[in-house]
Amino acid sequence: MTSSQDLLSLEKVIAALPGAVVAFSGGADSALVAEVAHRVLGPSCVAVTADSPSLPRRELTDATSMAKGRGWNHIVVQTDELSDQRYAANDRSRCSWCKSALMDRLEPIALEKAWPVLLGTNIDDLQDHRPGLATAVGRGALQPMVAAGLSKERVRKLSAELGLPTFDKPAAACLASRFAYGVRVTAESLSRVERAEEAILSLGYKVLRVRDVGNGEATVEVGADELARAMTQSAKLREVVTAAGFVSAEIDPRGYRQGSMNMRPTLIQVEKK
Repeated sequence: MTSSQDLLSLEKVIAALPGAVVAFSGGADSALVAEVAHRVLGPSCVAVTADSPSLPRRELTDATSMAKGRGWNHIVVQTDELSDQRYAANDRSRCSWCKSALMDRLEPIALEKAWPVLLGTNIDDLQDHRPGLATAVGRGALQPMVAAGLSKERVRKLSAELGLPTFDKPAAACLASRFAYGVRVTAESLSRVERAEEAILSLGYKVLRVRDVGNGEATVEVGADELARAMTQSAKLREVVTAAGFVSAEIDPRGYRQGSMNMRPTLIQVEKK
């Protein structure tokens, strides 16, 4: 299928709606949904970015700037998932409680306007462990790119043709996704991960995750094409990660792997103070 056919398919799905409240995180997927929704629905569309300690400040700035540059109707709302102890406990259902907090903020907007909530899910996402999607869909959210059959590759290709700056943006899941299951999520631990990642980004790396694996220890994953460089700079990377507040850090020789935390066992030991 060509990009023009992909665009027509997505436009057809969205055009059938009375309006849309797009959950816009700032990533490539939700940016494409927001762009097409605004093109098709005009003023009957609003892109909503949820802000909380789990959203890196860089991502919030980029999302706000992009929405303004594209001329979208855009608002930022605050979510408070950390107040939910089920979320903070960080078991394998954490994403469900996060999406519940998101829907708690989006549903009133959607109900007031009588528009559905739209998610930026692509068909590749359905292959990963994402309990939050089931939660949001169960509360009425729609997945227009799934309905249109768009994969991540096709999302990026169509985004490039539409001139979206996110067409080649690396995947950027929330900061809580960096924590091994069982490692408690707090505002301070989220900030520690963000500080460490910002320090590594400042060294010129593009794709990375600083994973909190418990007991103050971190592993660093970088993109495959940056792995050789990271291994030669391992001492420097350890230095900046420990300066951010971790006790120790190691470079993962396998590089960045999407969903790598889903492959780890849930931690049940008591973390060291």
